[in-house]
Amino acid sequence: MIELQVEGMTCGSCTEHVRQALEQVAGVRSASVSYPQGLAAIATDGQVSLEPLIAAVTTLGYGARVANNPNDSAVLFEQALDRPVRKTTQANGEQALHIAVIGSGGAAMAAALKAVEGGARVTLIERGVIGGTCVNIGCVPSKIMIRAAHVAHLRRESPFDAGLPATTPIVLRDRLLAQQQARVDELRSAKYEGILESSQAITVLRGQASFQDDQHLVVALSKGDERVLAFDRCLVATGASPAVPPIPGLKDTPYWISTEALVSDAIPNRLAVIGSSVVALELAQAFARLGSQVTILARHTLFYREDPAIGEALTAALRMEGIEVLEHTQASQVSYDNGEFILSTHHGEVRAEQLLVATGRTPNSRGMNLEAAGVKLNQRGGIQIDQGMRTSAANIYAAGDCTDQPQFVYVAAAAGTRAAINMNGGEASLDLAAMPAVVFTDPQVATVGYNEVQAQQAGLETDSRILSLEHVPRALVNFDSRGFIKLVAEAGSGRLLGVQAVSAEAGELIQTAAIAIRARMTVQELADQLFPYLTMVEGLKLCAQTFFKDVQQLSCCAG
Repeated sequence: MIELQVEGMTCGSCTEHVRQALEQVAGVRSASVSYPQGLAAIATDGQVSLEPLIAAVTTLGYGARVANNPNDSAVLFEQALDRPVRKTTQANGEQALHIAVIGSGGAAMAAALKAVEGGARVTLIERGVIGGTCVNIGCVPSKIMIRAAHVAHLRRESPFDAGLPATTPIVLRDRLLAQQQARVDELRSAKYEGILESSQAITVLRGQASFQDDQHLVVALSKGDERVLAFDRCLVATGASPAVPPIPGLKDTPYWISTEALVSDAIPNRLAVIGSSVVALELAQAFARLGSQVTILARHTLFYREDPAIGEALTAALRMEGIEVLEHTQASQVSYDNGEFILSTHHGEVRAEQLLVATGRTPNSRGMNLEAAGVKLNQRGGIQIDQGMRTSAANIYAAGDCTDQPQFVYVAAAAGTRAAINMNGGEASLDLAAMPAVVFTDPQVATVGYNEVQAQQAGLETDSRILSLEHVPRALVNFDSRGFIKLVAEAGSGRLLGVQAVSAEAGELIQTAAIAIRARMTVQELADQLFPYLTMVEGLKLCAQTFFKDVQQLSCCAG
């Protein structure tokens, strides 16, 4: 008879899960598990070693040790798995809270690390590649591709061609792709896989998780078997996937979503893009600069949910580069014949060698049996959460793109951190009132706070100013005055409510605006600040000054 001390059982049903797991181990005749005593008595045929027994229990999320020799059994188990010993108790001897985290992207990693910092032990479950969307198929590879395309564009054309004659670059896509993917692999290894491997308190399970109830997960492991995992708290951080519109004929064609576009080993001669927002426009411009003839089909206007001036400015910039922007245009039918896509629209046919569909992202909330745990979804399939990332189920939290939060990795990470604080008994919330957002087109688009319509919908009277970049010295010396900076203030008080910018390096200036809004600064206070001369961020000061004076009558760096 072998006796194991089982730690972490929270109810009578836990004993049944442990018993079933132990009796599946080869050589075990029977197992008896006591929840009050935290003890498992195992009858064997005499040929069973400790390692598979402890592994069967620990994989469920419980702690396990030989009843009369805790240290040796823990070491045996962890050595058998070739990883460091995990702690199952806190320094004060109390049982560590067990938190299950589904996913391994920005929200999941931030939560796992913060939870461990708070004394919990974590089981992180990932069905695919560690790291989630951002590092693998989103932010990182797309920004590398966009930067390479920017360099290609400057070699082909720049404001200084008279003195620095342009030359048509040769695009070696296979080499650019190898460089891109090498950096992706490097960052995933350093910032995700390496950190998980070095953490004593995090166990990684590879497989698909679904809820059995509000305190147990069923994990279909990648190696083929299945485990029931008990938890005290659980965070769902499964991200989102590209949404594909139900256009007749589309599903029968070899169209791209962003994932395929980013790893394509060739640049198509003609590319059609369905979409009018971030991913569609970033990749459309990148492919155009790498050599594609690009046509964008926008159902409304570009960035139609933002201040209209943003879409107008970006449409003009893209058209100047030879990109065809078809506004108020939808594909009613898509077909593929003889290596060519044919898109039917009310403006006629659009033909292309390749088609990219980038019409938003859908929360990854299906297939997890969330209803069994009492977790409610919104109409878009996003998990409903409060400001503390709590779902409708008391022990289950959610963060990131699988919820109704804005789909940015820095929002997901911030939400994951706060969820971990709350799962450990704290009280943290996420305030998105001054959340900056950046689109990495050229010129960039950056926003924070309210635009005029949003402010007025919130019951605020506004006073706004818009500054052409022709009045920003940095833009003048760059010979690139495309775009604008707009400040939205509260009428009367002058309190800064929001900023919208379309400019080179808009992403670098918007954080200053976010801090100003967070500090409840007025436009007068912003205008009085010192800004370094010949920077794009100085445009914020100049725009603030337009509330009180004519900036055309100022000297270059007038204070």
